[in-house]
Amino acid sequence: MNHPRIEVAVREHAALGEGPTWDPAGRRLIWVDILSARVHTYDPESGRRTVMATEQHVGAAKPRAGGGLVVNLRDGIGLYDTDGAFRWLVHDAEPGRRGNDAAVAPDGALWAGTMRYDETETGGSLTRIAPDGAATRVLPLVACSNGTGWSPDGRLMYYIDTPTRRIDVFDVDGEQVAGRRPFATVEEGVGYPDGLTVDAEGAVWVALWDGAALRRYTPDGRLDRVVRLPVRRPTACAFGGRDLRDLYVSTARTGLTRPHPLSGSLLVLPDAGQGTAATAFAG
Repeated sequence: MNHPRIEVAVREHAALGEGPTWDPAGRRLIWVDILSARVHTYDPESGRRTVMATEQHVGAAKPRAGGGLVVNLRDGIGLYDTDGAFRWLVHDAEPGRRGNDAAVAPDGALWAGTMRYDETETGGSLTRIAPDGAATRVLPLVACSNGTGWSPDGRLMYYIDTPTRRIDVFDVDGEQVAGRRPFATVEEGVGYPDGLTVDAEGAVWVALWDGAALRRYTPDGRLDRVVRLPVRRPTACAFGGRDLRDLYVSTARTGLTRPHPLSGSLLVLPDAGQGTAATAFAG
């Protein structure tokens, strides 16, 4: 089933657009261009945009509870204050590795993924970063750590290691996760699962890299919606806007010899469903 409206929120030529996140305090959408080392913001009501350069490739940028941003950089987790001042929260440099997708849990901790530039099968990880910077490596042997999200009641965590073609689900027990099991599998020939978001009904929306589509899976893992997109490489999605009903989609053009003119832009599906309020990083 195709959604009838796909619009362009921000026309851009991002190399690797990623990680759209709604910032309710700032009433803006935050997203990154990983390979261009840029953090973008977009206010859908005024149309105002900002672009901030980072010193390293930036896999994700999320709002902080006290203002500013937490960023998943090449060499670790950094903090930007509201005045633009930067400091490291976790500095963990490893040659050939960079930060990738990240998400903030309901308790305010950051779950940050990494991957190798050469995409070595076990070269990445998923780490929980507490507000004070305490880091706990939860999954140490990951190829390409991507979509992470929680059910509306916080009892389940969904996770994607892209080359596995699976969306996995964990049980959440306080700060721990357990009981990893497959939630849904993306069949060969339709793309790879990348970023995800969970809507208010507990359904999981997934962007399909090289699949030119979004998928929505019901809480029991049943595929119930496919949204075809004009671009080949959507990377992630998130609900935003005043009522959290508009679904924003980041896209990429890296690696494409003849990218679609909208590849690298931020797309939006107005009134696509109902999102839930994102939690800001508590650090």
